[in-house]
Amino acid sequence: MNLSDYLNRLLERGLLKKERIGLDQVRALLSAADRNLAAAKKTFSIDEETCFQMAYNAMLKTARALLFLHGLRPDDGQQHKTTIEAAGAILGDEFTALMTKFDRMRRKRNRLTYEPVYPPDKKETKEALAVAEEFLGKVKIYLQNIDPQQKLF
Repeated sequence: MNLSDYLNRLLERGLLKKERIGLDQVRALLSAADRNLAAAKKTFSIDEETCFQMAYNAMLKTARALLFLHGLRPDDGQQHKTTIEAAGAILGDEFTALMTKFDRMRRKRNRLTYEPVYPPDKKETKEALAVAEEFLGKVKIYLQNIDPQQKLF
């Protein structure tokens, strides 16, 4: 199934909706993602759980910015999952491994929020930081290549 067909299926199922979203919102999300990643790095030695969640939030905001740039907004009760799935489809096969790690982080974040029994340890948190940094960097390159004139960041 090609990307257009896949996104249309998500639209038909009510998981996404089309929306005109300004570049100011895309820029704001990318800026917020950068701030979240910087804050995550600063909290690493203080609180692994907060660091993990901030790294995840940086990735989520970056993925949402990607969807917004394509005129799409998650519109369901599982917005995080939909964002990750749609962003992965847009980014393509080159991002498969990163998207798998992102989805694992989503599930861990969900457990931390609703069943805070097993907080991340230093190793898991360090990996989350590395994944978030790699994801932000690669998505920024991807976004810049879409239209270098837009100056998104």
